[in-house]
Amino acid sequence: MPDQLTPAGATALASSKTTGPARGKLAASPAAIPWQERPAGVKDVVWRHSANPVIGRRPLPDVLGIYNSAVVPFGDGFAAVFRLEDRTRFPRLHMGWSDDGLQWHIEPKPIVFDNRPGDGDEISDYAYDPRVVKLEDKYYITWCGGTNGPTISVATTTDFQRFTRLDNAFLPHNRNGVLFPRRIDGKYFMLSRPSDNGHTPFGDIYISQSPDMIHWGRHRKVMGRGGDEHGLWWQRTKIGAGPVPIETDDGWLMIYHGVLDTCNGFVYHMGAAILDLDEPWKVAYRCKNILLAPEADYEVFGHVPNVVFPVAALCDQEQDRLAVYYGAADTVTCLCYSRLSELISYIKDNSLVF
Repeated sequence: MPDQLTPAGATALASSKTTGPARGKLAASPAAIPWQERPAGVKDVVWRHSANPVIGRRPLPDVLGIYNSAVVPFGDGFAAVFRLEDRTRFPRLHMGWSDDGLQWHIEPKPIVFDNRPGDGDEISDYAYDPRVVKLEDKYYITWCGGTNGPTISVATTTDFQRFTRLDNAFLPHNRNGVLFPRRIDGKYFMLSRPSDNGHTPFGDIYISQSPDMIHWGRHRKVMGRGGDEHGLWWQRTKIGAGPVPIETDDGWLMIYHGVLDTCNGFVYHMGAAILDLDEPWKVAYRCKNILLAPEADYEVFGHVPNVVFPVAALCDQEQDRLAVYYGAADTVTCLCYSRLSELISYIKDNSLVF
């Protein structure tokens, strides 16, 4: 890919219409989520945005990548927490604002937290792969941060102007911390993937619960990697939760990534499962098929080739629309779409729980 601004990246940089101070109207009408109809002749249950990547690798000067980022409705538009990497390749979180979820104003300076929790432990400033969820009267940001190794960091905000960190949710080493959008039986729930200190060659999805967003326990395994015995290879190395789970009549829709180890490195794919509404550690349906594989040039070529990494989802259940943001090749930010009802049916019709 060319080492310069794409048209989407140029638009994101030039836009002055959607800046941080203009946001903050919590009671405003929600904006329509991004959407494109399925292209003619395409039969896949998930299809790509025609102008991907929606944000190119150089949205700001000296930025070399923007990917694996979270988007959430806010006011009459959208807010985002982006993973940006500059010429040091050190990952930081930056705020972004958009009226339509496609053209973005990205803050040039990283998020600054108004506190540093902990009792003597050094808290690392690195931050990557964020998720954002509206939960009761606050927005919660979770990301891979670190204290003595990578783990799940947590912060809150009400306006995306001031950010307060909580203590890290878990011990090292852990990644892909994803909160549910409401309490279940009075408890908060979070998905995660225990890992190691490197580029983990293993990983299963676990769920933990908390009465107060501070004390986390009752850790249960939700789903494991694997599938070789069933003739499935695409998720045999590791799996990890993606966007915030979506509540449906059939259960919690959990979009996730599944990784295959090959002779040329890891390959990341998009998959999905449906978890029980009341006991979300129980898998009701698990799609045996890949929903999206790295095939487009911007997914195959980049800083880390062959990566489709879903992180955020916007859902309009009345319109039966689902828009999923994903990182491509650890370089750019992309979008794909699906009809929610079709996706649920496809998962159920192609389910293999193991």
